[in-house]
Amino acid sequence: MNVIYAYPWDIVGDPGAAARLKALGVDAVALAASYHTTRAATPFHPAHRLVDARHAACYVPVREEAWKGSRLVPGTPSWMDSDDPFGEARDALRAAGLPVHAWTVLTHNTLLGSADPGLVVTNAFGELYPYALCPAAADVRDYCRTLVHEVVEAGDPDALILEACGALGFRHGGHHEKTDGTDWSPAQIALLSLCFCAACVRRYEAAGLDVAEIRARVRAGVDGAPGSVEEALGDLARPMRDLRTGLAGELRDLLLAEARAVRPGLKITLHASADPWATGPFATVPEGVDVDVLVGNCWNAPEVDEAGLLALGRLGPRVGAYVLALPPRPADGAALSFLAEAYTAAGADEIHWYHGGLASAARLKAITAAIHR
Repeated sequence: MNVIYAYPWDIVGDPGAAARLKALGVDAVALAASYHTTRAATPFHPAHRLVDARHAACYVPVREEAWKGSRLVPGTPSWMDSDDPFGEARDALRAAGLPVHAWTVLTHNTLLGSADPGLVVTNAFGELYPYALCPAAADVRDYCRTLVHEVVEAGDPDALILEACGALGFRHGGHHEKTDGTDWSPAQIALLSLCFCAACVRRYEAAGLDVAEIRARVRAGVDGAPGSVEEALGDLARPMRDLRTGLAGELRDLLLAEARAVRPGLKITLHASADPWATGPFATVPEGVDVDVLVGNCWNAPEVDEAGLLALGRLGPRVGAYVLALPPRPADGAALSFLAEAYTAAGADEIHWYHGGLASAARLKAITAAIHR
């Protein structure tokens, strides 16, 4: 199965967009129903060449009755004229014979995090990550639950894709990002991703952990050179890992139950990682997770991506590969075909192509060649 990703603005206002995606030979479109801040190229759109989505927004209607009394309410996309961008794009895609999977970004939301900093991930040095809502807070879990309910009910998709179904960590493409070139190791990045917001601190204390000691070990690890998170945290590593994975599981189970209550039998895909210290859009998952597909990030060196897919395959459900078809990957059908075949050999039942709206004509041609390899 091949799935192509797209934004509502790629489709709305472009009468040729749905047919263009259909011509790729894909089986479905992952259409953004809730998405974070972005500045996106639109190389084919008849009315514009870029869209500046200035803040995170919900692309299904934000119904007042659904969000009444909620501490966190999603923003709406003022950069689009449609009252229902997702629905308008969905209908155009369906008319072309393409099922629509609602691509729903959950805890990645700078608009809400900046407005309510008590609900965001906070590192051991007391520094806030405003883009990262922390699901340890009940208000964040309630926001995600209502968002999923509304996407499934009001958005009426054919399937659901959940991204950032857990706490995001240190890595993030901020404005004029100046942290990617640092020499921090994966272990140091993971340590900088551990949260010490008020809700997380309460969880640590309830588990009988010494928060001051955890914080001290994390800080020492960030400033030192540990070979692993386990080396930095010592005997605190296992309980901290279990609390992290348990929190992601709590959010995941809540959202799966909500989606299935609204639409029994709905296919649900999760952007996921088998790494227990994973942070970011691909949340950590345990063995036996009850979803239809686990999609792993395949934007790295092929051998790294293949190892990640093999690890996901040991967890139970079907596996998908989230394949970058944009720069720095070449716009070459043979190169993309090689990747798709390698990921299929590593266990991927689905190839999720990123991204149908951002890709040039040459890249769309390469994606088509890889799909028909």
